[in-house]
Parts: sequence; C-alpha cells; structure tokens
Amino acid sequence: MATEISDRAREIADARGVPESEVFEQALELGIADLWENVVLGKYVDGKLSREKTIELVGLENVQRSDREAAAVEEDVDWGLNA
Repeated sequence: MATEISDRAREIADARGVPESEVFEQALELGIADLWENVVLGKYVDGKLSREKTIELVGLENVQRSDREAAAVEEDVDWGLNA
C-alpha cells in the first residue's frame, strides 16, 4: 500500500509540476480537514453540538447534507422495524 501511495503521489506531482512533498502536504491538510468535519458532524448528529455552532464550524451545506443523511437512516430504521 505504501508503494501505491508513493506512486500516486509521484504521478500527481508530475502532473502538477510540483514536488512530491507538496502533494503529501496537501493530502495531509485535506485529510485532516475531512476527518475534522466528520467529527464535528458526528457531534452534531449525536446532539453534542448545536446546529448554529456546527454551521459556524463546517457550513450550512454540510449541516443540511448531514440532516438529510440522518433522516434517511432514520427512515430506513423505521421501515426495518415495521416490515
């Protein structure tokens, strides 16, 4: 897997004309941002973070998407319990 990641980073770097280190730095930043967003939205769904604060931290679109996903899961669970 490490070889595959290195190969992909090299290919991205070549395509963008930047050093591999820059590719890894951007990947880390994007990965951390994505993981952080997931943590914030998880706290919101669990009722540990207010909607207002969540919107402030990750934006309205992400909160609305999270609301739709949570509603879809709830509908599936209700359907499963009543099937």
